[in-house]
Amino acid sequence: MDLMKAFTDKYKKQDPPQVAIGDTVRVHLKVREGSRERIQVFEGTVIAKQHGGIEESFTVRRVSYGVGVEKVFPLHAPSIQKVDVVRHGKIRRAKLYYLRDRVGKAAKIKEAL
Repeated sequence: MDLMKAFTDKYKKQDPPQVAIGDTVRVHLKVREGSRERIQVFEGTVIAKQHGGIEESFTVRRVSYGVGVEKVFPLHAPSIQKVDVVRHGKIRRAKLYYLRDRVGKAAKIKEAL
């Protein structure tokens, strides 16, 4: 067990981004297109967090041109440049999958003060 922990510790980020369920986040992702690299920003609501340790990930959802788009980001991936928390949401659930069925104002999350 200690051997596995030692192996995965070198790939973990020193200070991983603190994201919580219900937060609206802006994820800056490094994208390679051919020989060039650029930063792509994906903004949305965190609807789920999975696993723990090196394989921890979080799911971000947003509605783009009337179509719901969800992306799963590994927390410790080197391609994630930074994660900005735009606002904190006040929720009482571990998973917000019910937002998939809601449209417009019904899909809003109250802001935590």
